[in-house]
Parts: sequence; structure tokens; C-alpha cells
Amino acid sequence: MNKMRNEDDDDSQENRDRHFVTALARGLAILKCFRSGEELLGNQELALRCDLPKSTVTRLTYTLSKLGYLHKSGQQPRYRLGMKTLTLGGTTLARLNVKQISQPVMRQLSEETESLISLGIRDDMSMHYIESYRGNALITLNLGIGSRIPIAPTAMGKAYLALADATERRALEDRIRSFDTFSWPRLKQGIEQGRQDYLTLGCVRSFGDWHKEINGLAVPLSFSSGMPIMVLTSAGPAGHMTQDRLMRQVRPKLLTAAAEIVKKVNADAVA
Repeated sequence: MNKMRNEDDDDSQENRDRHFVTALARGLAILKCFRSGEELLGNQELALRCDLPKSTVTRLTYTLSKLGYLHKSGQQPRYRLGMKTLTLGGTTLARLNVKQISQPVMRQLSEETESLISLGIRDDMSMHYIESYRGNALITLNLGIGSRIPIAPTAMGKAYLALADATERRALEDRIRSFDTFSWPRLKQGIEQGRQDYLTLGCVRSFGDWHKEINGLAVPLSFSSGMPIMVLTSAGPAGHMTQDRLMRQVRPKLLTAAAEIVKKVNADAVA
């Protein structure tokens, strides 16, 4: 059996190549340990797979969790891939159970509403589409998996802000204001309206707020397992997805679909 190397031994590569960043290599090695079909791994298991001291792995998993690349679960430190890994490439998508659980629900919702149904997460100052289905409408939006949209003016972004804790929301608002001081009063009003929408309607509206020809509704998803906030949306061209149609026909179905996704993900987390 190979003896686990000391922490300093891994500097040999860096000594050979001054451009080689050992800490980065170790962090990526941790992420690569999560093989298809595996959900949770502890620091000891990761240390054995990476051939690193457990103390080093503990610092790496802590840092990766803080950055969103790993998600910590339970009292005993065990980890699964976090939502931020979606930004590293499409191969990680298949490993995330939220995406897999949501697919049939979203597909059915898109067919029933003839709208673009999307699932998104926050990535810095953008909302990132991680799943998307188009309905049977002849005209739809040119958005899909991998698309990024701004936080402040969109239904998806405002829904995220409506559920984010006060500290995070204030920090994001400060950054939005610093980026666009001219538009900030209008954006701030939209963010506040989104919070009110969520409290009274269970969803957030965006009727031409981002682009005048696009209407949409969004519901933030909060999971009991402590996973990051995700957002489910229905959107389409304003001429097809009118405000009345969205509120009367789409909203009840969107709320039901969101509740179903949350219920199934929570059940899967404790299975």
C-alpha cells in the first residue's frame, strides 16, 4: 500500500515549474473525486482518494464550501458537489440531483403553458440558466441552458433577491447601485416590488421590466437541505404571454410545479 505523502511533498511539482499553483491543483483534485452516482464524501475518503493529509483536505473542503463549489451536509462533515460547479462545465450538470428531479416537472409545465420554463441559480451578478424547456408555442425566447441574465431587472433575479437573507441582499444591492447609479432608483423600485409580489402572490412578476417585449413570472425555491436558492421561471414574448394569461393560467401551474420540485428534492436529500 502506498504511504500517504506529506503535505510538503506535493510542492515537488511547483519546484519543477514555478508557474504551477499547487493549491489550485489540490482543489481541483477534490472536485474530481466525486464520481458519477456518488452523492456524499467525507474528508477522510477525499484524503485517501487524493493521497493528501486529512488536515489539508479539511482546509480545501472548507474553502470550496465557502465558494459554493461544495455543499456541506450533516453534523459530520460530508460533502456533495455544489451549485457553483455548474459554472465549470456541462459535465457536472448530470451529477446534480436538483436538475434531474426538475426535468420531468419542467417539461410538462412547458407543454401545458406553451412558455419557456427555466431553472436558474445566481452566479456572481448574473442569473445562470441550468435547465430550460420550450413549450409548443411557435414563437419563444432565444434563451437556454448556459444563458446568463442580469439580476436586478429580471423576474428570475428579483425572485432570488426576494428570498435572499438581508445581508446578502444588501450587499448585492450595493453592487448593483455602484454599477449603474443612473438606473438605480428604477431598479430599486423593481426589487422592492418583487419582494412584495413574493409575499402576496408567491411569485415575482416582470412585465417588460428587462425587455419591453418579454413578460415572465418567477418563483424562488428554498430547500430544507441548505442548498443554495434556485429560481423557476415561466417567460415568453409579451404578445403571446400576456400579463393576464401569465397571472390567470400560468401562475397557478408554476406555483404547483415549484412546490413539487422542492418536495421531491427535500425527500431525495433524506432518502
